[in-house]
Amino acid sequence: MIDRTELLQTFDTLLQPERFRDYGPNGLQVEGRAAVGKIVSGVTASRALIEAAIAARADAILVHHGLFWRGHDGRVTGWMKQRLALLLAHDINLIAYHLPLDAHPELGNNAQLGLHLGLQTQARFGEQELGFMGQAQAGLEFANAQALAQHLKTRLNRSVTLVEAAPRAIKKIAWCSGGAQGYFEDAIAAGADAFITGEISEPQAHYARESGVAFLACGHHASERYGAPAVAAHVAEQLGLAHEFIDIENPA
Repeated sequence: MIDRTELLQTFDTLLQPERFRDYGPNGLQVEGRAAVGKIVSGVTASRALIEAAIAARADAILVHHGLFWRGHDGRVTGWMKQRLALLLAHDINLIAYHLPLDAHPELGNNAQLGLHLGLQTQARFGEQELGFMGQAQAGLEFANAQALAQHLKTRLNRSVTLVEAAPRAIKKIAWCSGGAQGYFEDAIAAGADAFITGEISEPQAHYARESGVAFLACGHHASERYGAPAVAAHVAEQLGLAHEFIDIENPA
């Protein structure tokens, strides 16, 4: 067991939240017990994850998507009341890091997604350098965008939305997890042959066809399953804590 303050300091030192302009508070969002022996990690602070963490006897939960966001209605009703009631009743700490968890160069969502897909990071791009750019590791080649889409489908075990562009081999690949479709224009400017993210909005199909750069959307949740467990496992090992990743299925 360690003190919650030491745990939070370790996360902050690793993820450096002060470097980011974010959409909500990073770090401790709901205070629970002071002594922590087990961390559960997950993508989103949903009621299902909180219930699973209670069953797993967690003292703290680390997530990418916390409970509080800029512009949210501040009233504690409905789903917010239900989630907070569970956390408070069971004295569990809720810790959330959004952009800092996307951006960490080795353990973050983008770095871990790249590793999972066999992509080697060579550069960063976009606002706050959240976008990653690189190429496939040795022995992994993509003759065209369809081949890359099939690779994503196999590795992530989910369907992929592909907007095809110029018929060519995919060499330079850009990616940014979650709802980062707004980074597509930066990826195009950086010289990518293809861009991978979680979601697609209406404009990106036109940008892909007009620029000749393929756009692939593989799911918000599916692209962000890897950072929280990597960070939590690293910190747990460093501090001698137990850790368990709980993945709550999400089709988004």
